[in-house]
Amino acid sequence: MQVIITDAWIARSRSIYLSGTRLTLVLVAMALVMMVLAAVFYHLVFLKGARDGWPVVSSLVRLVVRDEFALKDRLMSENLDAMARRLGEMQAKMMQLEALGERVSGLAGLNPAEVKVQPGRGGVSIEGRPLSLNEVKSVMSNLEQVSDLRVDMLSIMESRLMEQKIRAMMVPTQQPVAGHMGSGFGWRIDPFSGHNAMHTGIDFVATVGSPVYAAAGGVVVSQEWMAEYGQVVEIDHGQDLLTRYAHLSRSAVRKGDLVKRGQRIADVGNTGRSTGPHLHFEVLVRGVPQDPQKFLSASRAAAPPKNWTDAAP
Repeated sequence: MQVIITDAWIARSRSIYLSGTRLTLVLVAMALVMMVLAAVFYHLVFLKGARDGWPVVSSLVRLVVRDEFALKDRLMSENLDAMARRLGEMQAKMMQLEALGERVSGLAGLNPAEVKVQPGRGGVSIEGRPLSLNEVKSVMSNLEQVSDLRVDMLSIMESRLMEQKIRAMMVPTQQPVAGHMGSGFGWRIDPFSGHNAMHTGIDFVATVGSPVYAAAGGVVVSQEWMAEYGQVVEIDHGQDLLTRYAHLSRSAVRKGDLVKRGQRIADVGNTGRSTGPHLHFEVLVRGVPQDPQKFLSASRAAAPPKNWTDAAP
């Protein structure tokens, strides 16, 4: 390509020859110049007009950026909806954690109100940059994982504590009658024969009609009359553990009844082989009499042994 430039003042012309490569470079340079001018024009005119509220320019700017704003709004709305769903799930898990914490603290003998007290926090404030959306999502994801782990741990703790509490409620650690102990467990002089004899339980001195309570929860396996025991009630507490209440005047339960610790099961009497009103109380492991005082003096909060055969002689 050849360009001829003519100057009227000096009556002389000048020719410029442009090859294909030079022509391409010239066109690219002109395009860059136009882009720079357009950017300057946009900055000076459109942006200023949009900020100052020029009627025509503001309308043009709104038309140009309307789709862009709509896209941003849609993306932001979708992100907010997703975060709201995550927050709803986390809120449900936090409520589950709070309920589990109250139950576990109750089983552990703690005051749930003390557990829920907010811990004190403080220190020097060092400002940092605001969190980005991705960082917020990462923090929420970590909290979700931690809450899942806490729920699993508290659920296991609740089941273990409940199991221990149930086992402890099946141990005869509650005194069955309000009275003082008369004759203890072991060898003694028999009050009828005067010979040395084994006393397989302990006697509680009480008046006729005094209430007799179950020393632990269990199932009534016997409610009958026996020649030496008189009116008697036997309760099976599981794991080969049984309690016997003898010389009763009246029974308030029948065979097959399910009783709980502290439930009234009978009244003190003077039936059978007895010298006066009292309650004869026995604890048997696999049919072998044990010293009931060892059970009654044990702490209720202590976990019972897993195998009651350990208590047998």
